[in-house]
Amino acid sequence: MCGRFVITSAPAALRQLFGHIEQPNFPPRYNVAPTQPVPVVLVENGARHFRLMRWGLLPGWVRDPKGFTLLINARSETVLEKPAFKRAIRRRRGLIPADGYYEWKSIDGRKQPFFIRHADGAPLGFAAVFETWVGPNGEELDTVAIVTAAAGEDLAALHDRVPVTISPRDFERWLDCSSDEVDAILPLMTAPRRGEFAWHPVSTRVNRVANDDEQLLLPISAEEMEAEAAKPKKIARKVAAASSDEGQGSLF
Repeated sequence: MCGRFVITSAPAALRQLFGHIEQPNFPPRYNVAPTQPVPVVLVENGARHFRLMRWGLLPGWVRDPKGFTLLINARSETVLEKPAFKRAIRRRRGLIPADGYYEWKSIDGRKQPFFIRHADGAPLGFAAVFETWVGPNGEELDTVAIVTAAAGEDLAALHDRVPVTISPRDFERWLDCSSDEVDAILPLMTAPRRGEFAWHPVSTRVNRVANDDEQLLLPISAEEMEAEAAKPKKIARKVAAASSDEGQGSLF
């Protein structure tokens, strides 16, 4: 799965790679989490655009979002059949720019976070599907989920699921929603090739969403991992999943 990710590339560099018309300006994000606004590149009226959407898809048929499970990921194996995704995968596909993501591996009964990135350090384009939810009073909320696939042999050592990443040469094919046909994009919903990604352990500071700084990306040693594991655990307080922001949010 993918539950946290990173955006550190300069906005201008991402615009050049993804080809969207808008020229957004936003700071690096080192710990993007569900329910937060995330950048999504989509095609509208024949051109690529940059939009902010809430990470956590809400299908249009949901009446009360408070009682609906947060859908941050969509499994590639079932995305064509699941009621929450079957329309979006055909008509509302997008790309989420990123520079890496975090995954947690169980080691000796504890969860150790790892930072995962492209082996050559290049930005990533997560495959995504989106929906615009319309509330009872006409309010609108653009929401998005990241498509995942079964992990390949190497990344399976960390987790059995990985986000689907779309190569720049396939951006146009993935974003083309001009028809309901999906045969052309089915081969794209696969795990990365062996050796395509690299990873290293990072501090458990990433566990806390409020921590959002470049230190989160630094690799830690085995000794530092043991020291963190020895720290007493704090009881986490429950945080409301939904934001009270009436707009589409901000990357700040």
